[in-house]
Amino acid sequence: MPPASELQGYLDTALAALSEEGDWKAVLDKLAVPVYATDAAGGVTYWNQACVAFAGREPQLGEDRWCVTWQLYTMDGDFLPHDQCPMADTIKTRTAVRGKVAIAMRPDGTRRAFTPYPTPLFDADDALKGAVNMLIDVSDQQAGALADQAARCKRLARSTTDPRAAEVLADMAQGYAATVAALRSS
Repeated sequence: MPPASELQGYLDTALAALSEEGDWKAVLDKLAVPVYATDAAGGVTYWNQACVAFAGREPQLGEDRWCVTWQLYTMDGDFLPHDQCPMADTIKTRTAVRGKVAIAMRPDGTRRAFTPYPTPLFDADDALKGAVNMLIDVSDQQAGALADQAARCKRLARSTTDPRAAEVLADMAQGYAATVAALRSS
C-alpha cells in the first residue's frame, strides 16, 4: 500500500479535479489508483481504468449504483449489499467515511481486500451533487491479519473442553483460512 502521504495526494488530486470545471476526467484517468464518482442518488457516473483492473469488470453506466465492484463482503465473510457499502453511507449521510475495509469479489471469483475513501461532493449552494471514491488494495495486509486470526481460533478450539465451542471456533478458523486463500490466490 502506498504511504499515507501519497494516498492523501491521490485523494487531493481527485477532489481538486472534480471541483474544477476543466477536463477532470483526464486528470482522474491518469491516476494509478481506482477512482470512481457517483451522482447524488449513488448512480456510478465515472470510473478510471484502474477501477476496471481492480474490480475485474467494466461498470455499467446507468445500472451500477453505489459501487464499481461485482459483489462485496465484510472482513468476516458476510455478504455486504451495495446499498450498505461505505459509498452508500457517504451519499446517505453526506459525510466522508473512513477506516473501513471490505472484500471485493470479481466475476471470476477472485477477491481483493480494499480500503475505500468515499467523499461527498457539494455544489456552491451546499447541495450534494455526488461523491468520489478511491479504492486502496490492502489484500496483502489483510491476508496476514486474517491468517493470524485463523491461527488464534484453531488454538482456542484445541484448548477448550466444550465440544460446541470447539466446533464453532474450528468453523471460524476454516472461514478465515478460506478468505486468506482467496486473497492470496488473486
